[in-house]
Amino acid sequence: MASSSSDQKGPVGTAIALSPPPWNTRATMYLIAFWTSAKIASDLPPKAFHPLELQSSFASPKFGNPTGGLSMIQLIRYHDTPVGPYDEMILSPGSFEYPDPSSSPASSSKTKKKAMRITRIYVSQEKTCFNGRKLWNIPKHLARFEWVDDPSSGATTIKVYPHDTAATPYDPKESSPSDAPFFQCTLKAVPYLPSIPFSTSLLKTIGMDYTIVQPPLPEGTQAASNELPGTGDEWTRLSDFVQHSKQTSVVWADLSQKDKSSGIAPDQYENFWPGLGRWHLALKMDNGQADFGHGVKWTTPSYLL
Repeated sequence: MASSSSDQKGPVGTAIALSPPPWNTRATMYLIAFWTSAKIASDLPPKAFHPLELQSSFASPKFGNPTGGLSMIQLIRYHDTPVGPYDEMILSPGSFEYPDPSSSPASSSKTKKKAMRITRIYVSQEKTCFNGRKLWNIPKHLARFEWVDDPSSGATTIKVYPHDTAATPYDPKESSPSDAPFFQCTLKAVPYLPSIPFSTSLLKTIGMDYTIVQPPLPEGTQAASNELPGTGDEWTRLSDFVQHSKQTSVVWADLSQKDKSSGIAPDQYENFWPGLGRWHLALKMDNGQADFGHGVKWTTPSYLL
């Protein structure tokens, strides 16, 4: 079996440069889409948020109640980006309400809209961690990624080892990866189905809005590599985020979180998320592109402060 691991740490205390958008990246992307019901959305499991964001207003109902709907787990290998190659895991458990940015900061209006939100995300190096937080309010944190290819079956197994789950209670320095994975899955192509062109922009044609709106982020003041900036009281909306590939294929995703030795899952969700079965169809986007624009920013309305 061929394997690779990524956990790219830089010197402690090194200043991280800002790499302004747009970002036009090349990547191999796995998209595991699912539906979060209103019932599940009303009681999201704690794993929906990183400990830093969980204890902040980012996860507070005042910054938007979850409403469910189209949800995503994404596993991505970025081969070419403005900050170099890196791996990424995204968790977006559906849509959340957010304050209408057309209202002035001093407005007492409580008009709300809704959009998808990334609530937890791991990356393999600090530059994208810092930039993702600073540029778009994406709550990135560091993790080690393990990719194992099995040539005999054509399957790829991915495991994600976060820096924030290595100790209990949570270590705010996030200086080293956990020994146990936060997430694992095995992906294998569905035979006899050809690859086709696909773009997430097509979702709009079937009434699904792929816009992402992110609340302000807290700062991780003790982060070992200064990779966890906060964003004050600034929100960001990304309506120009697009993923596309001319070689998109259907794959099976085995979402079992059970340890192969013990047969025990780390929590009550054996397939990672409430309501998910073990086997799930997903998309693999080979030789793909992920494009990130500037986004639209606004200040938190005064009634939420």
